[in-house]
Amino acid sequence: MTRSELVAEIAAANPHLLLKDVELIVHTIFDELSQALARGDRIELRGFGAFTVKKRNARAGRNPRTGEAVAVDEKVVPFFKAGKELRERVNGAIPKDE
Repeated sequence: MTRSELVAEIAAANPHLLLKDVELIVHTIFDELSQALARGDRIELRGFGAFTVKKRNARAGRNPRTGEAVAVDEKVVPFFKAGKELRERVNGAIPKDE
């Protein structure tokens, strides 16, 4: 699902909200999530999952085309761990309309 599809779904489910307002809400939520991860904070959405950042140490990699050794710098990457309810729903244990 793309951001515009999410906005359209939320707007359809809430006809009392203007499309412009729904776009602002979705943009604000994603912006706050991004800023929290950039600060290194943990974000937990009960029933959905948790977003964290993980540190990847520097390492020696390989250029797949030439096989030449390449130094890969240390970096921090976003990580998502699905919550129990989401895992069960994806695996079909919980009906979608609950």
